[in-house]
Amino acid sequence: MADEIKYEYKAVQTVRGTDGLVISKMQKDGWELVEQLPGRLRTTLNFRRPKRPLPWRLIGVGVATLVVLAAIIGTGVALGDGEEKGASVSSPAGSEEPSATPPVDEPTTAEVITAQNSPEFATLLKADPCGEANVNFATKHEGQRVAFDGSIRHMAAHADARTRYDFLLGPGDKGPQTTDGPNFKYEDVNTGNLHLTGKEVPATIAVGDKFRFIAEVIEFNTAQCLFRLAPVSTETR
Repeated sequence: MADEIKYEYKAVQTVRGTDGLVISKMQKDGWELVEQLPGRLRTTLNFRRPKRPLPWRLIGVGVATLVVLAAIIGTGVALGDGEEKGASVSSPAGSEEPSATPPVDEPTTAEVITAQNSPEFATLLKADPCGEANVNFATKHEGQRVAFDGSIRHMAAHADARTRYDFLLGPGDKGPQTTDGPNFKYEDVNTGNLHLTGKEVPATIAVGDKFRFIAEVIEFNTAQCLFRLAPVSTETR
């Protein structure tokens, strides 16, 4: 139907507690909230807004431009085919140059960041727990995963819960005597959320226990010097 409204859609993920600010900003830009899906750590907000119709004059110019581009591309392909055929006849076997190797950069989103593949993370594990390096790393790598050998520095019941805890973790094996590196924190989790693995999974968890932690970067709380993580797996060492 000619009068049917067509929409464009957009999904936005927010950290828990910031939903209202994001919704307000999107609504000012003309977006309408159609669905709100709360998650364990993040909320997915789905928006829509009517598509703006393109002026007919602009559409006509665009079509004309596409026609011209198609003609240019067609001519280029025809010329390119001729050049490739000539090169294949005159070039000796095995004379093709190897393809360039892409440069090694920072770990991609899919990779787990470790002290071995990231000098930045290796430095962070020995840095001041309240230093600027913590907030820089948390901002840059939010949502990515890190892995490190560490131990439990402190644990306490979360609020009034009996089976949910706040864990304070530290790099290395010193447990409560840890002084270097970030104050990593798991907040409001039970032992099942730790996803314990390894040859000998313990029946209980205690301060001083040593593990190989894999966790997702959430944020760094500058007021409390706490580096929040979400557990992915916890392997006994």
